[in-house]
Amino acid sequence: MDVMPQQDPEPRRPPEPSQEDPHAQRDPHAPQDPYVMPAEGATAVPPPPPTLRTTLRRAAFGALAAGVLLAGALVAVPDGKDDRPKEPGPVERAEAAATAGSPASLSDLTALIGDRQKWVEAHPGDAPSWATLGSAYVEWGRRSADAAYFGRAEEALKRSLEAQPGERGNGEAWVGMAALANARHDFLAAKRWGETVRKQDPKTWSVYPVLIDAYTGLGDTKAATGATEKFGELRKGVPALARTADLYRGQGWREDALATAREAADRATAPAEKAEALHRLGELAWERGEPEEAVAQFDAALRTDAGHHASLAGRARALVALDRTDEAVAAYQSVITKLPRPAYALELGELYASLELDGDARSQYEKLAGLLEQAKAAGVDESVVQARYESDHGDPAVAVELLRGQWKKQHRSAAVADALGWALHRAGKSEEGLEYAQQAVDTGVRNASYAYHLGMIERELAQYGPARRHLEEALRTNPAFSPLDAPKAREALETLGEPPPGGPGDMQPPPPPPPPAPSREPKRESQPEPKPEPKPKRESPKPEAPAPAPSQTAPAPSKAAPSSPAAVEADASKSP
Repeated sequence: MDVMPQQDPEPRRPPEPSQEDPHAQRDPHAPQDPYVMPAEGATAVPPPPPTLRTTLRRAAFGALAAGVLLAGALVAVPDGKDDRPKEPGPVERAEAAATAGSPASLSDLTALIGDRQKWVEAHPGDAPSWATLGSAYVEWGRRSADAAYFGRAEEALKRSLEAQPGERGNGEAWVGMAALANARHDFLAAKRWGETVRKQDPKTWSVYPVLIDAYTGLGDTKAATGATEKFGELRKGVPALARTADLYRGQGWREDALATAREAADRATAPAEKAEALHRLGELAWERGEPEEAVAQFDAALRTDAGHHASLAGRARALVALDRTDEAVAAYQSVITKLPRPAYALELGELYASLELDGDARSQYEKLAGLLEQAKAAGVDESVVQARYESDHGDPAVAVELLRGQWKKQHRSAAVADALGWALHRAGKSEEGLEYAQQAVDTGVRNASYAYHLGMIERELAQYGPARRHLEEALRTNPAFSPLDAPKAREALETLGEPPPGGPGDMQPPPPPPPPAPSREPKRESQPEPKPEPKPKRESPKPEAPAPAPSQTAPAPSKAAPSSPAAVEADASKSP
């Protein structure tokens, strides 16, 4: 595994970037070192030696061997490695990825950090190099979950701004400060840094990804959409497709998100970029309740880039849904060693609890507490993860206090709204929690946990119809969304029972018959008794008319005789 040193970067640097001053004179073997950056304006490799070409050219003059040598030349000349451009080294690859707005592999990122460390030692006034080093520290800390690097990033970025203020064209240092604020989950500060850069130069494409993250963290969907569209205008290709897919995903446009994410994966070429795109496909498959597909995508991401540890966590999550819990536990244990994010520690603790391994669960929650303390000491705000733990396994009142603080800081994303609503419910304030839980679901994001929380709150408030609907939605979206909560959702649905007949309506259990309905029916039955005469008079001809039908003889004419003399005469003439 690629691991950065835990000590200060000056005494111990990554082993890869050992190299000389890029502007100093190099020895003849320097170009072959894949970690040495070429001098500015120079090619990485000297012209290839002409030995092979000269030999073939002279041999071609032999008449008897002309055909053989010509064929040999056609094969040998293109096969000569010296004629090809040299493969870029890790430093060049990392710089190229940053220039394109794509992620770099951890090994390439390590090489870039070492290269810039060496350079700024000899050139302390190089503001762009300090900005590059600071931004690389931010990325390394984020990708490795080592928050200690955020302090180093801040120091490097400040050195860059001291050498060249942002107002004088050092916008990249400001962008680095915005990325650092996002990594620390200080989205309001990230927004301020990013909007300062955009105001100075709206065409600086590198500022839009950090603005997208800041707006998303603040729950400002409209601003995030605008920043994503602008980024797509300024920076085509895989980075723009990836951001667009994330936008669609956050708004619940599942089909659009999937189509865009697939296009990004198809067009990605660099291993780190490809792995990130495959990871996104795995997340989408997991969210729509397809764990087999999710495992396949996460495995593909890990084959592409073994350092993409987030895919190992996604794989563990999907394995739980497939009841492959032993594999899932092993995967979680591995990823927490390589990528110790508090959210992963909480997931593993809840998996232990679902398996009734209470001792292991308690030990894991203790590790979670340690990770949260480390994050807090490094200036990283992990209030949402801590509140989720407190809501279900600790003190819900603490969770409410933490999340109210987030809300006051304008951190009003769907994740914060959902966590706050659930914390209030667990603290006995379900009516207040309902508003926040509903707000999280109303964003449109297809998150089974959000629907589950809302359904359980509605059930507590005796809103049985909406509760049934949202619990069914949670299990329909992802039947195995949580090893602890998914079984609770099924149990709650069973207690609610089936909806009443006659259509959706209020979808509540049928109440006793209302008093007006039964009172009207007896009146209709009793009305014929006090007034029997009018009704028979109106209907009297109807029973008499069919009476003569059985015998079609004299009764019918005899009734008509008194009123028709002609009929009487006709009868008399017929008599003998």
